[in-house]
Amino acid sequence: MSEPFFFGYGSLVNRQTHIYTPAYRARLSGWRRAWKHTQGRVTPFLTGIRDEGSAIDGLVAHVPGGDWAALDLREEGYDRHAIPSGLVVEGDPALAAQVYAVPVVSMVVQDDPAPILLSYLDVVVQGYLREFGEAGAHDFFATTDGWDTPVLDDRAAPRYPRAQVLARSEIAFVDARLTEYGVRVV
Repeated sequence: MSEPFFFGYGSLVNRQTHIYTPAYRARLSGWRRAWKHTQGRVTPFLTGIRDEGSAIDGLVAHVPGGDWAALDLREEGYDRHAIPSGLVVEGDPALAAQVYAVPVVSMVVQDDPAPILLSYLDVVVQGYLREFGEAGAHDFFATTDGWDTPVLDDRAAPRYPRAQVLARSEIAFVDARLTEYGVRVV
């Protein structure tokens, strides 16, 4: 295929948050996810980090018209990285893809970390539940670092710009995982 693709491992897994098609389920080896604070942002980002012993599921989607500008704007604060190996795409289409990750130089450690927005986490987990089922959503939690970061319950007034309405079963799943991982909800 001649058009470029990107690998999404967070909110981009939720097809309700974008119009990027076609999209395929995929697995990227050599990466994990982590919640990271960065310069210039109050809330933490979900980012990919290189980890040879890990693999993460996500979606590989088409960059419309081969123009990265709109996607780069959505992913502001991230750098794009070519994926030279380790990408397995459902249906095995031969395609080149890139992945976004927060630059290490912009990451900061906060003594009192700002919380993850629950409305953001809800969107991500909803995407995993719909694409990969409960097993895939469990895997999302297991392959993501930073659960010592508190979570701000903003469901009643979502701060995340692409917030979605979750089914009761999706809310129950997220809440149960937060309890399971000992995440402090504020």
